[in-house]
Amino acid sequence: MPASYQPVGSGPSCWDRVKMGFMLGFAVGMGSGALFGGFTALRYGLRGRELFTTVGKTMVQGGGTFGLFMSVGTGIRC
Repeated sequence: MPASYQPVGSGPSCWDRVKMGFMLGFAVGMGSGALFGGFTALRYGLRGRELFTTVGKTMVQGGGTFGLFMSVGTGIRC
């Protein structure tokens, strides 16, 4: 049986896939954080600087959380 041959440019490495999963999850989490955080902040009556800081925090938290889960899921599939 011949040895298996893998070409040099066969595709992204596992680490590259995990990074791409994190970036994709971060982007999706930021979008959902903007929607949900924006509606929640407006419902609480926040305006101006308080609105932007609250929505920004929600976006980063949502992005980090979803990015973490997407990267772990991608790592499991490698």
